[in-house]
Amino acid sequence: MAGEGAENGRDDMIIDGSGADQQRQNNLIFDGVNVNYLKLYYGKLFPHADVFKWMSYGNDGKHPGCDHSYFGRREFSFTLDNDIYLRFQSFSGLSEMENSIREKCPFKIDIGPVYSVDPARRHAYAQGSDNVFTPVERELIFDIDMSDYDDVRYCCSGADVCLDCWPLMTVAIKVLDSALRDDFGFNHILWVYSGRRGVHCWVCDGKARRLNNEQRAAIADYFRVYKGNENSHKMVSLLGQALHPFLVRAHNEVLKIFFEEKLLSTQNLLLDEDRYEKILGMIPDESITSELRGKWADNRRSKEDINVVRWQQLKHMLQSGKQKLHLRRCVEEIVFSFTYPRLDMEVSRHMNHLLKAPFCVHPKTGRVCIPIDPNCCEDFDPTAVPTLSKILEELNTEGSRKEGDNEWDRTSLGDSVRYFRSSFLQPLLKSCKEEIESSYSAKLQESKNSLNW
Repeated sequence: MAGEGAENGRDDMIIDGSGADQQRQNNLIFDGVNVNYLKLYYGKLFPHADVFKWMSYGNDGKHPGCDHSYFGRREFSFTLDNDIYLRFQSFSGLSEMENSIREKCPFKIDIGPVYSVDPARRHAYAQGSDNVFTPVERELIFDIDMSDYDDVRYCCSGADVCLDCWPLMTVAIKVLDSALRDDFGFNHILWVYSGRRGVHCWVCDGKARRLNNEQRAAIADYFRVYKGNENSHKMVSLLGQALHPFLVRAHNEVLKIFFEEKLLSTQNLLLDEDRYEKILGMIPDESITSELRGKWADNRRSKEDINVVRWQQLKHMLQSGKQKLHLRRCVEEIVFSFTYPRLDMEVSRHMNHLLKAPFCVHPKTGRVCIPIDPNCCEDFDPTAVPTLSKILEELNTEGSRKEGDNEWDRTSLGDSVRYFRSSFLQPLLKSCKEEIESSYSAKLQESKNSLNW
């Protein structure tokens, strides 16, 4: 959201150049981030050129098929101090973008769609009868926020995360990434830590960027299983005689294993009456829930984890051959309710949504929004993500830079930039250039055919 994380009650400052005021200016803080630290970060470490290459999608070269207006039609939005929110920023190229970021020093950069015309000049087209100013391309994006899981985690709430609840984000990455690749055929997918409590997904294939709103909504609905609301006992409804193959795969390969081997115990889902009543409320058979309550009323200690013991008892009763399908399905519905990815559907449905740029610094935590490798996302530790103060300290203590080295190679940010380049950006740009060349050749052939006719 615009201005997210802005600090309330900050005193306005009038700088007159005196020593005292200069000292106050040097200590100016954007929420949890020192402004001068941020200036150093944008000046030395932020990968401006890589972001420019990504957002250009191969249209920054000399190939005659390049659309040299492409990057200049992309919207960037800056959030400055005191909730000053600058929408519809656009840049002619790398130099202008880099200079603007360094000069304005935004504590949040959001990326929007590519429009039909330069968004900074949108008002010049507003007088026309046609709706000239409209989004024409945008990555397919997904936003997953840990606070949406507050009803199924007991270790943290709101913006807080720990290593007991963070694996819910790991599960979301595993489920969505495999489906986007296997079921939809997308290849160029970037997962990014939001800097605080969630993850963002950018699907960057050409066919994904050109989806219209209806097609985006259809893909978002493909992932939708949550039918209830905060007032209903049953958040998930798995209808039909058989589950969709995607849901079967998600359940068998990811959700069930995570629920039974980790979540049950780390969140103590069946430890006491308050918690197990929530699960019993998802079972539409009073005789079964009454019998389970009777079993669970005996709190005698066991060498085994009581959460695991009670879960096995629940599964045995619901999955016996005599039970009807809707009762046997309850076990899967409980697993889905606690573990399945919870998407902000509106972000994915519409082209005009903004999403925080990778490698921003989160103003509350000071952590850098670094990419996450989906192939080893279970190893990602949000508490160990480089902070602005840490990487600047590393920069100061690592000695002078060797010829040819980048500044970030001297810091813990280096691995993230290298991963972004080698695993995401290089394959993406190779694909984009092949697409540009193919499209240009097809147009030449079409032109030749029309002349021959």
